[in-house]
Amino acid sequence: MTATEKKSSKPTNGLGRTVRVLLADDHNLVRAGIRTLVEKIPGLIVAGEASDGRELLALIKEETPDLVLLDISMPGLNGLETLARIQKEFRDVRVIVLSMHHASEYVWQALSSGAAGYLLKRSGVSELEPAMKSVLAGKVYLSPDIAKRMLKEGPRRESNGVAPLQRLTARQREVLQLMAEGETTKGIAMILKLSNKTVEYHRAQLMECLNIFDVPGLVRFALRSGLVSEEN
Repeated sequence: MTATEKKSSKPTNGLGRTVRVLLADDHNLVRAGIRTLVEKIPGLIVAGEASDGRELLALIKEETPDLVLLDISMPGLNGLETLARIQKEFRDVRVIVLSMHHASEYVWQALSSGAAGYLLKRSGVSELEPAMKSVLAGKVYLSPDIAKRMLKEGPRRESNGVAPLQRLTARQREVLQLMAEGETTKGIAMILKLSNKTVEYHRAQLMECLNIFDVPGLVRFALRSGLVSEEN
């Protein structure tokens, strides 16, 4: 498909024209299942798939999608960090988080990072189409049980108004995730294209900010915050 064809197929609202969708999940079987469901919906095509955040960002540049279905727990660069970058670099792209995590904390983080929708993986198959149509129409979509819980609880805030994870810079969160996934300083430096000394600096700064000075403690924090999952 040429660049002109891509542009001409991009809808301005709803499903009036062919909608290009990208899938991002680190489980092959999950992506295959979602692809099957999406391609049954008239007017939608799956333009590509990614297994991690960095792969997705590169794919967005190449495929100019209208909509992304994004998992939170992905190795390397998790869904929340990927969301923040999409919001900054590709503001026209709508994103629905498709996650197994139902705790309100995950939902608040996703919405604050730029998600237009939050759909639970345990949701009924029939919920996918209305969720996508709603988001493509410029609305925000939340799974019904998520919406009810959040309305009941109201906004959750730390005492100083900022969640611990949000006190870190984007680079510090990247370093933290890679540390929690077992990467060495050298490995992190290679992945992020930084010097070992710079990685050590970011590690020291994030430890100071979180007041956690051992790797096991950082891993536990990353798990509680949804930065990594127990499967990784």
